Amino acid sequence: MQLRLLAFDHPDSLTLTAAVQREYVVRYGEEDVTPVEPAQFAPPNGLFAVGYLDDRPVACGGWRRVAEAEDGVGPDDAELKRMFVLPDARGRGLARSLLVYLEVSARDAGCHRMVLETGTEQPEAMALYRSEGYEPIPNFGTYREHPLSRCFAKSLLDVAGLPAVG
Repeated sequence: MQLRLLAFDHPDSLTLTAAVQREYVVRYGEEDVTPVEPAQFAPPNGLFAVGYLDDRPVACGGWRRVAEAEDGVGPDDAELKRMFVLPDARGRGLARSLLVYLEVSARDAGCHRMVLETGTEQPEAMALYRSEGYEPIPNFGTYREHPLSRCFAKSLLDVAGLPAVG
């Protein structure tokens, strides 16, 4: 997979984020309504990456620095958003590779911890995060009171490796 750093509102980013929203509708009955602004994913306070196979965008994900302390998360944290791999590209380790890249880039930007919100209807996502050392934390953000919401965090202080973008 070749990773390219793109704006959150780049056409390929928009195509993939629309696909993840359709997946949320299938799994939860509605789109994710968490407020996101494209500028939040611009360095140095964020980043958005799109993964390509044979010049076809198949995966995406990004992080944004938490702006204000709330619900146990704060400005030293990076929030993982819009991690997604198209169904026909799954099972190749693309999400894991993208996650590692995002962790390293957030650490290199000065973030100490990666936090995320997912849900019970995404068991494969929860399994990936747990296998990469994420631990459950109290819910935060838009869905903190939702019964299907699950939040996780991982320290970035010991994350090894340097990101490589092809």
